[in-house]
Amino acid sequence: MSAQPALKVTQVDVFAEARDDFASLPQLLCTAEAQRMSHSDMERQLGERGRELMRKLYQAWLDQQAGAAADGPVVDTDGQERSDERHHERDLETTFGTVRVGRTGYGTAGQASLHPLDAQLNLPEEKYSLEVRRRVAEEASKSAFEEVAETLARHTGAHVPKRQVEELVCRAAQDFDDFYQTRRQEAPGSHPAAGALLVVTCDGKGVVLHREDLREVTRQAAERQQPKLHTRLTQGEKAHRKRMATVAAVYTIQPFQRTPEQMLQILARQPVELALPPRPRPQEKRVWASLEQEPGQVLEEAFEDAVDRDPHADKAWVSVVDGNETQLALLEDLATAHGRQLTVILDIYHVMEYLWQAGHVFHAKGTPELEAWVLERLGRLLRGEASQVAAGMRRSATKRGLAKKKRKAVDVCARYLLKYKPYLRYHEYLAVGMPIGSGVVEGACRHLINDRLGKTGARWRLTGAEAVLRLRALRASGDFDEYWHFHEAREYERTHQARYAGGHVPSMTTAKSPNLKVVQ
Repeated sequence: MSAQPALKVTQVDVFAEARDDFASLPQLLCTAEAQRMSHSDMERQLGERGRELMRKLYQAWLDQQAGAAADGPVVDTDGQERSDERHHERDLETTFGTVRVGRTGYGTAGQASLHPLDAQLNLPEEKYSLEVRRRVAEEASKSAFEEVAETLARHTGAHVPKRQVEELVCRAAQDFDDFYQTRRQEAPGSHPAAGALLVVTCDGKGVVLHREDLREVTRQAAERQQPKLHTRLTQGEKAHRKRMATVAAVYTIQPFQRTPEQMLQILARQPVELALPPRPRPQEKRVWASLEQEPGQVLEEAFEDAVDRDPHADKAWVSVVDGNETQLALLEDLATAHGRQLTVILDIYHVMEYLWQAGHVFHAKGTPELEAWVLERLGRLLRGEASQVAAGMRRSATKRGLAKKKRKAVDVCARYLLKYKPYLRYHEYLAVGMPIGSGVVEGACRHLINDRLGKTGARWRLTGAEAVLRLRALRASGDFDEYWHFHEAREYERTHQARYAGGHVPSMTTAKSPNLKVVQ
């Protein structure tokens, strides 16, 4: 019987191909063809070749670790040791292109193998790398899912179909609530909050969803509706296709004292007679929105965030709202529950809209007389004369003998002013430098929802819309990078640690000569 041939061991440089590619680049630049290229053509070609070079370097980096072995027993969550070793390979879609990951699997009969090297590399379960998922998350917070797929294909080596884009977006946003909750628990009271005023404010904005994702009341109303026309809604009919998102904002700001006269000049876009110091800017602003959560849950989160900024109640707490009764009740209940004195202010811009509507009863639209009428009453409101303004416009309508229908806007405005009079003490708010406009949360509604979810013709699924809102909120609040580190750590726990006894993943020992290749 002949003896088995001895194995021949040959040393292979896994980076050789990448080195050759790099060495060829200067030669490319010296060719006659390269000398005739425009700068943009050369820039694109170098970008494409550079990306391929990076892919080969990445592949070589993975190859040199493929022979790593577990430094100790591999034990699953059932306490069973995995002793059968087999070499397995899988694809990984990266920003440079597709690479192949080789690693040792540790298995036993009837059970899927465990791969400790996957844990060391923190590889995701699906084929898309965490960096690809990060790019998807960032792009999806700005653009439609289809555009995200096109952008990745154009500017990276990754290819992610539209459906997978949406799936990755939902996965990317799944740790949003846990991130903020953990940050407060790990460092309570350490969140920077320099301003003397702490503002907690909220608003609501509708998002068009598929019917099955509407809230039950809205969905039932949509099913009962029988429109008079097929092509459009008639007066008084509603589409019943939106689900309300609750938008919240928390920030601190320095007081900005003004007189009623100065504020009137600002609102009227007139030069301010007495010069004001520069307007302070919001500090450590956090904005977010949710379609899934009820308003009470969103506002509870806002109060928890605010308490973390001001644990000893050293700041003056303010909330600027538009008069929504549900929000008002929630704010007051939460302030009591958290032991905070909250000053609730009715947004001056909403009040102005009621004044303009009432003014149309007495003066023609777009006339100087209408503007003068509105500004005169606005000035009185800023001086704290809400009751007098309401009574005066009603008297004017009565003296003119206006019919009930004709004077409706006047009566609506007057009732509004009297109902919310406790929140209209603008002269007091201005004297201590409190904000009286809800520009921050209005801007949040526009940025988080309108600019991305409110595009014409868009209709969302609830899970996708909620994920996009979370990612936009992270970027708008300046927390995305910190969140992504947190998210990757959570992915490690879910995907890898959860499969091993006691969460202990064996460390990997790389072969002494990782570049050796066995050839028979």
